[in-house]
Amino acid sequence: MSKFIHLHNHSHYSLLDAICTIEGLVGAAKEHNMPALALTDHGVMYGSMEFYNKAKKAGIKPILGCEVYIVTKGSRFTKGKADDNADTMLGKDKSGKTIGKLSNRKSNYDHLVLLAKDYKGYQNLVKLCSIGHTEGFYYKPRIDTEVLRQYSEGLVCLSACAGGVVSSHIARGDLDEAKETAIIYRDIFGNEDFYLEMQNHGMEIEAKIRKHVPALAKELGLKTIATNDIHYIKYEHHIPHNLYLYISTDLSKDKEGKNLETDLRYETDQVYFKSAEEMCKIFKDFPEAIQSTLEVADKCNLELPRNVYHMPNFPIPKESGAATLDEYFRQLSHEGLREKIKNVTQTEIDRLDLELDVITSMKFSGYFLIVADFVNHAKKSGIYVGPGRGSAAGSLVCYALGITNVNPIDYNLLFERFLNPERVSMPDIDIDFQDDKRDEVIEYSRQKYGVNSVSQIVTFNKLKTKAVLKDVGRVLNYPFDTINEVTKHVPSVFGKIKSLTDCYNEIPDFKQYFDQAKERKKLLDYAVVLENLNKNVSMHASGVVIAPSDISDYVPIAKAPQSENQYMTQYDMKMLEDAGLIKMDFLGLKELKILQQAVDLIEERHKIKIDLDTLPLDDAKTYELFANGHTIGIFQFSKPKMREYLAKLKPKNINDLAAMNALYRPGPMDLIPEFIDRKHGRKDVTYLHPDMELVLNETYGVIVYQEQVMQLVRVIAGYSLAKADLVRRAMGKKDEKLMKEQEEEFIKGAAEKGYNKKVAKEIFKLILKFADYGFNKSHSVAYSVLAYYTAYLKTHYPLEFMTAQLNCRYEDMDEMVLLINECKRMKITLSLPDINVCYKAFTINPEIENQILFGLTAIKNVGKTAVDNIIKERLEHGKFESFVDFASRVDPRVVNKKTLESLIYAGAFDCFDKVRKKFYDNYEAAMHRYSVKKNESKGQSNLFDTGKKAAGIKDVIFSKLSADYRDWSDREKLSLEKSVLGLYVSAHPLSDYENEISKLNPFKFSDVADVDSEEIDFKQLQRVRMCGIITDMKVKMSKKGNRFAVFTLEDFTGQGECVVFPKTYEQYREILVDDSIVTIIGKAEENGNSIKLIVDEIKPLTKSAESAKQPEKILIKIDSNSFDAAKLFQAKTIFSAHEGESIVEIHLKNGHKESQMELENVRIHYDKYTEKVLTEIFGKDNIILQ
Repeated sequence: MSKFIHLHNHSHYSLLDAICTIEGLVGAAKEHNMPALALTDHGVMYGSMEFYNKAKKAGIKPILGCEVYIVTKGSRFTKGKADDNADTMLGKDKSGKTIGKLSNRKSNYDHLVLLAKDYKGYQNLVKLCSIGHTEGFYYKPRIDTEVLRQYSEGLVCLSACAGGVVSSHIARGDLDEAKETAIIYRDIFGNEDFYLEMQNHGMEIEAKIRKHVPALAKELGLKTIATNDIHYIKYEHHIPHNLYLYISTDLSKDKEGKNLETDLRYETDQVYFKSAEEMCKIFKDFPEAIQSTLEVADKCNLELPRNVYHMPNFPIPKESGAATLDEYFRQLSHEGLREKIKNVTQTEIDRLDLELDVITSMKFSGYFLIVADFVNHAKKSGIYVGPGRGSAAGSLVCYALGITNVNPIDYNLLFERFLNPERVSMPDIDIDFQDDKRDEVIEYSRQKYGVNSVSQIVTFNKLKTKAVLKDVGRVLNYPFDTINEVTKHVPSVFGKIKSLTDCYNEIPDFKQYFDQAKERKKLLDYAVVLENLNKNVSMHASGVVIAPSDISDYVPIAKAPQSENQYMTQYDMKMLEDAGLIKMDFLGLKELKILQQAVDLIEERHKIKIDLDTLPLDDAKTYELFANGHTIGIFQFSKPKMREYLAKLKPKNINDLAAMNALYRPGPMDLIPEFIDRKHGRKDVTYLHPDMELVLNETYGVIVYQEQVMQLVRVIAGYSLAKADLVRRAMGKKDEKLMKEQEEEFIKGAAEKGYNKKVAKEIFKLILKFADYGFNKSHSVAYSVLAYYTAYLKTHYPLEFMTAQLNCRYEDMDEMVLLINECKRMKITLSLPDINVCYKAFTINPEIENQILFGLTAIKNVGKTAVDNIIKERLEHGKFESFVDFASRVDPRVVNKKTLESLIYAGAFDCFDKVRKKFYDNYEAAMHRYSVKKNESKGQSNLFDTGKKAAGIKDVIFSKLSADYRDWSDREKLSLEKSVLGLYVSAHPLSDYENEISKLNPFKFSDVADVDSEEIDFKQLQRVRMCGIITDMKVKMSKKGNRFAVFTLEDFTGQGECVVFPKTYEQYREILVDDSIVTIIGKAEENGNSIKLIVDEIKPLTKSAESAKQPEKILIKIDSNSFDAAKLFQAKTIFSAHEGESIVEIHLKNGHKESQMELENVRIHYDKYTEKVLTEIFGKDNIILQ
């Protein structure tokens, strides 16, 4: 039996404060033979349910607690700092160093540890923790003695650390206040459940507290208790813990001038998990304080209810006549099935009844009714809902209730994959809503079930493998380039990244890289300790929980980040299920918004109201679109490799699409060529046993789906589908011992059915191999139906569909480039913005066939208010007659200078004159016309602004705008256009080079723009050739003082970063200027969703048309008296980089003497670029072409 129990412990759920994982704490308790352990995170209970479960599993008694913040002045509603500003020095450590200040007075809160004795105490702890966030949040979630008194039942209270309610007064030498405070908490909790806490981390202030606490306890009839304020598990973790603290942006400035490996922010290295022996030793003078830990642990015997679900109260409509929820559920399901299917078969009735029996026996009727209610409310409200998502599409009940729009019987989908009667767990129905209306459905639920009964859910953002290396490197002030280099050595396998420990132990190159340098190894060692710890919290993008009453009656809630009045559960999705609350995923899907907008446009233009739910799923033209690979913009089927596979597969039905959707993932993707060849008869379909054909026929003998794994187990070994699902789940766990047991049982079952044991063993191996790759068929079918909807509209209503796409994607420039190129393929043109015809959104031009008008709000710096003002003026008073007319009619307070500039750059005034610079140079004077005209209309004039002067201004502007004007160059215009539109619309700088580029067949940015990085084998890519235009050129200086360059390369399909290292930069620096059109050869590296090119070679791209017009000879005149000889080196670089056909001859003048010579072995290509550069070097008059 342990002599001591730790009761004051923090996990990484005390965000950026402690680095103990739950596994670490429980494991340490197990290692030190402690039968019980507490968790007391700061102001939150994020980890309580996880801690409870894992401690129970390990045979450790879990004590759930919280170190709460309690206000010192006023109430929990009081904002601002306490009025007592006296800071108290915490004292000095063993070396004599000052330990800092106890500044709680300024922050107006002290600490207090609360522990739950029983379920009532747990409920009260949940309430108090929630109230701190909902009522008392001011920098920290705070409570006060009023609510503490109200919810004190079932709780043990410890007075906490040096910043605790009693200790903080002792620290300041105010013993009377300490006594008065102790009496308050004794009155609340009684002598039995309030303990005066003492700690010993080697700090002087703690010694002062230990000196006075025993006497105070004796005077007040209280007991003392010893704790160690655990923030990390092992002593050697004190350095990584210190680094973890400084990852916080709040502390990043505080690290200046400090050595974070020695200057510990906590001023102690003793807040680790000490053994009972260590604790008894440092508290040898306080045996009662040690004994109290055992006493408190003995008091705390919390048992949380298991498998109890708290269903919201769903109201049964009186008109239904149903007496119970189950009766109403059955009634509604049968009615729904008859509405969905005209002639219901007995098979469908039997399937429905089977599902209903399972659902009602598991007491989930209310859950399904709730989901059906908000889904059907959304549909009635005109909010688009997806046909299905996840395994719920395998339920006929979901289909009958309108939750999904996929009949599972049509596609042989399995209910048991969704809800398994042999494995009781909450059903999981995820719903896709159009993303711009999702919040409306959540609000409907709030109003129906109560604002306090509906909440969104927390999610934890962790220090992932690469991120933790970057964060630790940043905190240690490692150079940015070094950090980037380090993270490149973390491999990604099928998009999954191994842990740093696994990488080090399993990958020799990784181990060698970090072992080569002491600093790198140190960085790795620290990062290993911090990997996968929580960094911060956010609100889950889709998770919503609904309770029968106030959420905080069941689980704690927290203030959502960056929000004043929005709250979320403190338990995540998994832990909420353990707490018995039902959660749903209200997902926002952009494709549904696209469909809604496209359908609305179709109705507006063609007077046809399309109901997607009733579309025929066998339209030949739609499948032709898939078979041609024309699926840019098609949900789930738009990626380049997918388009290539579709063209080879030639899908004919939803099953073909579903199979391709399931196979197009890392791992099974390698099976696609085999799948295609089998479909077209180029390869034989073979089976280990003929009976397997019953299951695998539709996928040509390839195991594609999880459901096929279940069916094979049923057919061969005689399992029920429910048991087969349990086997499928077990296979995914990769437990060798478990798999051996499963194999033996499978072979035994197969033998009983008459199968040869050897064949059965081979079948099991095959199933096991593909079980991990298998995809959820229900999900794949449902999403393929949604993809079909998008393809149907693209096929039959391309103009409307592409208009909707542009409206919903205009913030993603990579997507826009792909879509605009697809519009060109489809013979759909996109107009430039036009101030006289365009509207807020992208619209279809009623005057010109197959043209989409650019949406004005898609222009950078042009807000909705400005566009509303422009369109209102245009509709009320007619089209604008000129630029001056426009400027005199729109309000410059709304359509300001920045807006007007962007409209000019975008070409919105090209309808008046193509010379955009003319408008740019005169727009301020033109804008003045608005105020002049406004005064004229009011009859206002004065000495400084008469009507004549107003007319004079107008005449001057008209005169300037009417005169001949030199515009920006084509390249400048395009560059400015792109700066506000995000892409080139009127033309592309590379258009004149299209033939040359196509001949080179370069690697394109579109080859990776819509591809997951794990789909690209960067090692295989090695060196690639790319063509494009250089923009955003930046020349930088390396640490060694060498210049290197970073720029953006743009091609027809997208853009990416290029890096030119010093040696290469010096070789090609003359070419490396903005607007150069070049061919680059370099090494491609992963860079987020794009690639980064490390440049090895670079050459100007030339046009064949220009090549035909090459001068025979280029004469360059040089006056030796005034010419800088260093420029000859620049010229030489140009000559070598621009090889071509033209001879170069130098005419040298030296006083009265002149000489000429032809440069040997020099032939250059002469184009606009070389003309520009040579002119800059030698002067325009010194270049003569012959």
